[in-house]
Amino acid sequence: MAYELEAFEELGLDAALLSHLLAEHASHRVPRLERLWSYYRNDAVDRTGVGLGRSKRFGSGASAGREYRLAQERGLPARLRIPARRVGVDDRAGKPEVVIENDIAWRIDTLVDFVFGKPVMVLSTAEDPQTRDTIERVLDAALEASGGIGLFQDAALLGGVHGYVDLRVYAEAMFDAAHALASSGSVSVESAVELARLVRVEAIEPTRGVPMVNPGDYREMDAFITRSVRTEHALDGDEEARRAEREVVEVLSASAIETYVDGALHEGRVNRLGVLPVVHVQNGSQPFEYEGLSDVEPLIPLQDELNTRLSDRAHRVTLQSFQMYLAKGLEGFAEMPVGPGQVFATDNLDASIHTIGGDAHAPSEGAHIEELRDALDKTSAVSPAAIGVVRERLGHLSSENALRVTMSGILAKTERKRVAYGRGITRVCELILQALDVAGVLRTERADRGVRLAWPDPLPVDENERLSAASRKVELGIGRERALAELGYGEGDPGVQ
Repeated sequence: MAYELEAFEELGLDAALLSHLLAEHASHRVPRLERLWSYYRNDAVDRTGVGLGRSKRFGSGASAGREYRLAQERGLPARLRIPARRVGVDDRAGKPEVVIENDIAWRIDTLVDFVFGKPVMVLSTAEDPQTRDTIERVLDAALEASGGIGLFQDAALLGGVHGYVDLRVYAEAMFDAAHALASSGSVSVESAVELARLVRVEAIEPTRGVPMVNPGDYREMDAFITRSVRTEHALDGDEEARRAEREVVEVLSASAIETYVDGALHEGRVNRLGVLPVVHVQNGSQPFEYEGLSDVEPLIPLQDELNTRLSDRAHRVTLQSFQMYLAKGLEGFAEMPVGPGQVFATDNLDASIHTIGGDAHAPSEGAHIEELRDALDKTSAVSPAAIGVVRERLGHLSSENALRVTMSGILAKTERKRVAYGRGITRVCELILQALDVAGVLRTERADRGVRLAWPDPLPVDENERLSAASRKVELGIGRERALAELGYGEGDPGVQ
């Protein structure tokens, strides 16, 4: 690779260090991250290794009777991962019964729904009312152009699975458009809103992002590197017709941005924003570490044990649910049909038929499986009640307070996540406003770039209570427009006066 990297010499980043960072990330961090994703996604591949999902890096051994295998099968003991077809062995015996119940995915999805299930309001803290209104309009335009609530949900999902996520702010297109518009005179508010839509915010998957962390402060990054594979609209020219692929590496710092394609410099430019356009978000706080805490990782051992016990139970049910028969003194019994009302005749007075098997109650097995589910509930702070599965032991949820007490665990975890992701969103908004200020689109002081987030209640709220609360806010002096916005109504909505 012919990386030049002259713009990053002051950071000590050269071709050798860049290659080392990329290789270390690919060999150490990526396998762990892919394992976490595979446990969440529980991808399926067929016996040839062709993936029906996303990841292909998991254990071997297809399950009996199935033409595919699942990612979580890698955590089963060896006795349950016996290949279905073994040379020289009677294929009627030794087939493992494999049951995979993915109790991880719905818990992660529920956490994402609680944190970002409803739109989040971004409110400016600038003192001037007109400035506040303009800032909120341009931020809303930029965030909506980047995906809106979908962007935040993607970030929360990646962070929940991998433990962290990075948000990249792309302002180059806006800088170019603003430069062309600057010659025509001042920029109006409407023009600023249109230019803000050119700013893009993207969630960088941890398997693609490689941080160059400051040696003196784990919370600061000197540079950030992204590596991805780009599929071209052309064939690669080999004997087998397939689309050409190019490795794209982008190196970012506060002063420069360079893009390399297959190791050759494709584009180099000055970072007009003046700061590193990447915001790092830890899913769960982990002191003195760049990576955060994953919601998937502590669930993996429990998920493996649950899948093992469910598979053992399936095997037992298969063996015991159907009775077998031992016949003595009956000639040709193996060829006789067995069914209701069947009559057997013999002259042998010592002949007999005995039944073997039949399902037996195993209370310890059921109790162990239930205890595993309870452990998953406690470890993740997400119980089935969060998705509407109410068990008898919960009692009667006769009030909103009773529901909140029942879900106190997931509500507390939701608040912690909102603090973490809220910091990231606030920093992204500051970078967007700084970019607009540098481009001369919307002049703001540093003190004017602060924002606060108005989070919706994750639990259902009675509509009458919402209207009463909004009415009381207006009586206390909060603006009518703000109260309507919190209710989900805008100025252009029909019937709003």
